[in-house]
Parts: sequence; C-alpha cells; structure tokens
Amino acid sequence: MSESIKVNAGNSPSTIRRDIYGHFAEHLGRCIYGGFWVGKDSPIENIEGYRKDVVEAFKKIRIPNLRWPGGCFADEYHWKDGIGPQSQRKRMINTHWGGVVEDNSFGTHEFMRLCEILECKPYICGNVGSGSVQEMSEWVEYITFEGESPMSKLRTENGHKDAWKLPMFGVGNENWGCGGNMRAEFYADQYRRYQTYVRQYGKDKIYKIAGGANSNDYNWTEVLMREDARFMDGLSVHNYTFEYDWDHKGAATVFDEKAWYSTLKNAFSMDELVRRHDEVMTKYDPEKRIGLIVDEWGTWHNVEPDTNPGFLYQQNTMRDALVAGIVLNIFNNHSDRVHGANLAQAVNVLMSPVLTEGDKMVLTPTWHVLDMYKAHQDAKLLETTFASSSTGIENYRVPGLSVSASVVEGTQDYTITVCNPDLKNEKTLEIALDNLPTTIQKAEGKILAGEKMNSFNSFDKPDEVVAKDITVKITGKNTLEVNLPVASVLSVTVHA
Repeated sequence: MSESIKVNAGNSPSTIRRDIYGHFAEHLGRCIYGGFWVGKDSPIENIEGYRKDVVEAFKKIRIPNLRWPGGCFADEYHWKDGIGPQSQRKRMINTHWGGVVEDNSFGTHEFMRLCEILECKPYICGNVGSGSVQEMSEWVEYITFEGESPMSKLRTENGHKDAWKLPMFGVGNENWGCGGNMRAEFYADQYRRYQTYVRQYGKDKIYKIAGGANSNDYNWTEVLMREDARFMDGLSVHNYTFEYDWDHKGAATVFDEKAWYSTLKNAFSMDELVRRHDEVMTKYDPEKRIGLIVDEWGTWHNVEPDTNPGFLYQQNTMRDALVAGIVLNIFNNHSDRVHGANLAQAVNVLMSPVLTEGDKMVLTPTWHVLDMYKAHQDAKLLETTFASSSTGIENYRVPGLSVSASVVEGTQDYTITVCNPDLKNEKTLEIALDNLPTTIQKAEGKILAGEKMNSFNSFDKPDEVVAKDITVKITGKNTLEVNLPVASVLSVTVHA
C-alpha cells in the first residue's frame, strides 16, 4: 500500500517546546523508591543515591522537566516532613497508593538534586487539598529566596545555602477529585488565593500552573479561564488512554485486535480534547499566552498479576509505543497551545519508559519512541498533510497514519515522525518536502516494530523491541521513499 505525506518546509507555525516531553514522578509504588532513588549505601550502582542506569536512560532522551511529588500524593504531602536529617523525618502511611509506609527519605533536597543531575527543570506540585496558603508560601520561599528569612535560614541549616531555581509550580492537583472534590468555581477562588503567595523572589520567573480539567470537562476550563486567566501561565488537563474505558482497562500484554484498535482510537481522541480545550481558552486568551499543560497522560491498564494493585505496575508493549507516538504527534501539531506535558509515570508506574527489578533495568518500547522523537524538542513545527484511508475493525476505526514534522531553527535538519496503527498493511511512504530551500543531501531512518502487536521487553529479554535503522531512499530533489511495517513507529531525519 502506497501513501503520500507532504511536509511544508517553508511554514513554521509554532515551536515544539521541549517541555512537551516532560515526565512525572509520584510517590507511588516503585517510582521513587527503587526507581529513581536507592540510597547511597545501596549495592545498586548509584550517583549520590540515585540509580545510575535510570539517570542515564532519562538523560539520553533529554528529559526537559520532572513533575513531583504527585499526583494525588501531592495534596496530602507536607513538605516539612521531607527535610532535615533523614533519620528524623516523619513516617506516614501512603493512603492513596498501596497503604505502605512513606518514610520521607526522598524530599525537597533530594528532588532538586535529582533534577540537577538529570539537567532538567523541577516542576513541583503544591498542596491545595489539605495544605495551607502559609505552607505553600513557605515552600516557595524555602526553595527560591536568596536573602535573609526564616525559610532561607532553615534551608541553610539543612545543608543548602544557595537558593534553587523553580521554573514550574502547580497550584494543586486534580482538585475536582483526589485534591479536594471541589467545584470549578470554588477551586477558581482557591487558585486566586494560593497563587498570590507563590511569590517570585528575584528575577527568575515561576511559571504558575492552575489545576485543570479531568479529560473532557470543558466547563472546568471555561470557569478557570473566565475567572483566573490573568493569574496563570498554564492550565493543566489530565487524560489517560484506556483499552475501552475506566471500567474496562484490560491487561497490558494480553489483548486482541479489537482492543488494539479501541486503545488507539482513544489515543487519537487526544486531538479533539486538545482542540476543544483550546477553543475555550482562546475565548479568553486569543494570543495563546497561557499554555495547555497535559501533565498527566499515558495508558492505564490493569496491574500485572501478583503485584500490589496500589502500585499501578504494568508492562509496556508495542501498543503503548503507538499510543506514545500518536499522542506526541498530536501535541507537536498543537504546540501553539500545548506548552508542556508529562508522561505518567517515569519508572515502574503506568506507561513507564523505564522498569526496574532489583539491580536490573529495562527500557520499554515507549522509551524508544521518546528517543526517536527527541529531535522535535524546541524545533520549529512544520505543516504536514497526507492522504490515508482509515484502518480498524467494527466501530473501532482510526486514521491510517499519524504524522508530525519539525526543523531545527537556523538549520536544514528536518525530523518527520510517523505512526502506522494498521495491523494488516505495510505501507510505502512517499514523502515530499515542499518549499525546501535546497536539495536533500542525506536521509536516515529509525523504525520501532515488534514481531507481534503485544511484543514487549522483559528483564530476561530486554531487546525484543528496539529501534533499528531503516533505509530511506532519496527519490528526487525534495522527495523520499521509505517502507513502513505494520504496527510501527518511524522517525526520518533529513539533512538538506
């Protein structure tokens, strides 16, 4: 089957901000403990207590930001429990996730140092649900105030004299649900109040993010934009991809063709979700100053057998890789409004790029997609058009392709990413770069595909699904041809 894609190399409508490729680390299951953090005395190779293999995996995909400490955990988190000598920190029960003991050995200092090692922005989510304005205000002061104050003095006593930079701060999390079961109108007033005390000390701006809607709750966005637009820099939205719906999540590795297409149909629905939230936001912010921050997204399957159901540990197959590629293409193509996003979650939870077990680590198919897409970060979006018939079965039909393209500003280095959700048909892609200022000199490709639709990487077989080089033919001054296997993700790099 032959299909064509056109890339308008002469039109760059927006920048694909690298924050779209952000990640999320909640105190949930083995994301923090055993994931990022093992402690300095661990026999597992570490950098100051952080797993060396995990750190290196995230640095390779150029992690731009990391959201912490939640999630639902954030709205029960009291930051002073996680500072000072670790042996003296308060122990508590993690009531949201598994009922396990949280010893607070990973707190503000540990998180900020992790971000320094990862060379990424810290994105902290503050406690509106059970915390006070004073508590949030003092946390920001503790992190960012350079002068003399009780909080800067406390920070110094705890071993960090210099203030940190705090580029991103979320005022609450899921306040329509686990963050307080608030009405939109009530949270809008709470946001106004709390954000007032998220003070900017000095010249370094804190990008304030209001807690946004649950999926397609467009009324929540309407109320927040109407009441609070001038007080925010970003507005979040959370949306997970299920096999069918919340009550029918299905297994991560055992599914049929119908479940494949149903899941991908739900992934493609992110486009409508972003468009409709954007329409509401544009009524109040036509210049698109305020970013839509999709700070929780990804697949949510049933947990793996014989694991703690509160740990949300799931495997990750080619189906998840297709979801990642499709959703990231959507974010790229809406980068005029989508200014940031956070895949849920980074390690051992939900749609993780990385899984660990003892001293073993495995990179999931989703990690490989992020590696293939990383050239889009901070590149200029290019217009793409394509003709493709739909694919699927019964009522679960999806577009035959998903595409986005970009160019690194000031260069002739182009990246085109394509997903083929079709389980039956390989495709020969004819790609034309229109309005190219010169001729194509070189083209390279990477393909991610498994032997089966549910292929995955295990600790025993970590390389079942890896990105491989693929031949890209230069067929003219501005045209290419490449073969796209079934159920696959492709990245093409063009140098002109």
